[in-house]
Amino acid sequence: MMFTFISMRMLLVILCCFPLYVFSQTKDSLSHFIDLENYDDSFTYDVRYATANNFLEQPIYDCEKCLLLPEVAEALAKANNYFCDLGYQIKLFDCYRPLSAQKKMWKIYPDARYVANPYTKKSVHNRGAAVDLTLVNKENGKPLEMGTGYDHFGEEAHQAYKKLPAKVLANRKLLREGLKKFGFHTIRTEWWHYDFGRAYSYPVYDIEFNCP
Repeated sequence: MMFTFISMRMLLVILCCFPLYVFSQTKDSLSHFIDLENYDDSFTYDVRYATANNFLEQPIYDCEKCLLLPEVAEALAKANNYFCDLGYQIKLFDCYRPLSAQKKMWKIYPDARYVANPYTKKSVHNRGAAVDLTLVNKENGKPLEMGTGYDHFGEEAHQAYKKLPAKVLANRKLLREGLKKFGFHTIRTEWWHYDFGRAYSYPVYDIEFNCP
């Protein structure tokens, strides 16, 4: 009886402490993500991993989707409104990335400097709490100069790199300080990548996109 009582109590503790992890493995987990295009139509998109126009030179998504956790989508929409008032607009390169897609990336390019290891810490993209983005001119859609292209692997893309034209540094600062107002924060090596809040506290998801 004592063994049964202890086992049941331990089971209840596990279920109470790890509900998000357990739920994140269910088939309907995507219902807890926001499809940003349906949530707010004021963004623009260039989801590179749904195409061959990326550093892997092949698509790893079956379709173009930008899915985010609700609180991340809400904060990003507020940030976009802020930039729109200044004459700019957010263009998104990547949002939620299934863990299976992370494994595809790792198989093609197993370099932890540039691709998060899906078998260790994993990516914040796998949690629906990270975005890759830039700013474009709201009137003509022209991207602001950021010094490098998306997914440029080199020190020129680092946040601390200063050997760039004054206009580029100003654009990066505009992006960085604007997103910071709404709970997003940088990583050291990529000017385009922003995590939201306590990024690694969110559970990892491995649910494929619902493609048409």
